[in-house]
Amino acid sequence: MIVHSLADIAAIFLGLWILLYLLDANQANVFVDFVHGIADWLASWSQDIFTMDTEGLRVFFNYALPAVIYLAVGHGTAAWLRRL
Repeated sequence: MIVHSLADIAAIFLGLWILLYLLDANQANVFVDFVHGIADWLASWSQDIFTMDTEGLRVFFNYALPAVIYLAVGHGTAAWLRRL
């Protein structure tokens, strides 16, 4: 259950950053800065995989890819651990 929850939390932070960016949230806000910092840390291994001209699409794909991978690996690992 812990692995499953950690994967969900990681995906939530990444998805929240995508939403805040696309809705043009105030970058100077403490909450937005916190979410951006966590999302950058979680997606540091996948930064600039996609280099599109449109900034919104670039942010979406560079943060959505790790979110999907965290969910797949986290849920798969949790299911495997439950079988043990």
